Amino acid sequence: MATSSSQTLALQRNSSEQNRFMEKLMTKIFSFYDEQSLIDVTFKVSNPTALVPAHRLILAAASPYFENLFNSNQGTNPVIEINDIDTDIFEHLITFCYTGHAPITVNNVAAMLNAAIVLQLDDAITSSVDYLMTHMDEYTLQGAYRLQLEMKCEHLKQKIIEYETQNFMEISRSDEFLNFDVEKLQRILVSDNLNITREEDAYDAIQRWYNYDVPARQEQLPLLIACLRLIQCNVDFLMTHIQPLPGCELLAFKALSWIREPKARPMINMRFTEPRGVSASNCGEKTILALCSELEMNPKLQQYKKTEDKWQEYASIKTDYRWYETILKDDNLLFIGGWKRGATLNIVRSWNIRNKTWQNLPAMKQARISHCVVELNGKIYAIGGFEYPHVLSSVERYTTSDGWKLVKSLIVGRHAAGAVILNGKIYIIGGFNDNKLIKSVECYNPDSDTWTSCAEMTGFYHLPGVAAHKGHIYVVSRCGAERYDPQQDTWSQICSLAVGPGWMTCVSLDNKLWAIGGMSKSFDKSCVSAFDEENSCWIERCSLPESKVRNSFVVPESLLSSM
Repeated sequence: MATSSSQTLALQRNSSEQNRFMEKLMTKIFSFYDEQSLIDVTFKVSNPTALVPAHRLILAAASPYFENLFNSNQGTNPVIEINDIDTDIFEHLITFCYTGHAPITVNNVAAMLNAAIVLQLDDAITSSVDYLMTHMDEYTLQGAYRLQLEMKCEHLKQKIIEYETQNFMEISRSDEFLNFDVEKLQRILVSDNLNITREEDAYDAIQRWYNYDVPARQEQLPLLIACLRLIQCNVDFLMTHIQPLPGCELLAFKALSWIREPKARPMINMRFTEPRGVSASNCGEKTILALCSELEMNPKLQQYKKTEDKWQEYASIKTDYRWYETILKDDNLLFIGGWKRGATLNIVRSWNIRNKTWQNLPAMKQARISHCVVELNGKIYAIGGFEYPHVLSSVERYTTSDGWKLVKSLIVGRHAAGAVILNGKIYIIGGFNDNKLIKSVECYNPDSDTWTSCAEMTGFYHLPGVAAHKGHIYVVSRCGAERYDPQQDTWSQICSLAVGPGWMTCVSLDNKLWAIGGMSKSFDKSCVSAFDEENSCWIERCSLPESKVRNSFVVPESLLSSM
């Protein structure tokens, strides 16, 4: 009741009143900390020995580490020993829990990051990583590599990748570049954001790396050349530089054929057909691609024509199994898991949207149906699901270098749930646990490989449409609709959709939330609506000419230009 009342009061306040209230509240909390007033826990830190007083409520609110500690048997003690963190670092991070600031320096950033990871202080992790990356001249890239290897910090890894792509020309001339492993170099070279003026610059870097140890790297050379946008090079360069390279003859032949024979392009399976900076996630005008199927086998892709407010079939895909989950990865549609002839599958197949061709990818460790799939920081996650007769809590992550690896399992196993990415974290929402609908929501932090519980929804949802939109998470089904505020950790109901039964999907397009799915009144089409936030109502758009929608994706119109 107290939580409900406080949320209601907070919603009634305008923003300026809330700001004044919060400033006053935090000032009082800081004074309690400075004066060591109302202290209810003391930490005994051993290196060197010192006592660090604090307030349980503040620390538990700042970190799941402290929340779990205080809910354990050890956490009820008035004095708790901390043995694996230096005293100065621990004191800095306790202060961070109150103020959001810590004195980070080149000398202490490694210890600060390590302790922040142990204490699950996400904001302190971010502050430490950001400081390190902005002081790279003092800390050195080699030091950052070592630190990432020791800490296994996902946020640091992603920041290093961004740094490498932005400063590629400088890094490619360094001695440490010569010792990059092939997986690392591939990851850098495939990036659409690689900071080069022409593809030949990337080729020169590959040649320098290759010439450092030709015998050991000859088999790996084609993997790196395949990362180049070869059709951006001229014919003479392809013939004199690419074609003579061992193992690269076919790559050169495909690129030459693409350039010389435009009519044959639909028959040529090119990995990259656009310049850097143009991909399924960042180029041009965007539209919706809906995957539709009555029985899930042989689904159709329907493309939304925005200017005409109509749908047009883009392609028909041949499959001989069903109950797979799909996700868009670059220019490919991945079909993950499924069901065939009474067996649950762990297969993963990739269908190229441009070339309409199939490719097999490494299989998951766990066979799954009714699971969730999302992409975060270039990695694919398969979450929960069902393998008869078991509800799954396991989670696995796919990268091109390591294949599928198990990560931290869900707190509550579930299937027929929804999942979405927001602020660099994964949220999994609702679904079934065994045969019981659940309201629970969990959040996954890739930096600490942990799931934490969030506020429960007000209603029950299975197979809902979910989308991140304007900093919030929306959950939509024919049974209702809700919006989640991650800052307040609260759910609130929004206007419901008047649709019949059927799967729902949601996307954010052109600054609007779209709901796709649910039966029309005639039961032969799927409804399509856009949410009018100002008037809190749904506006109907052109219905899909299909009765069952399985998934929908936002894609650049240029990706579908071959129609």
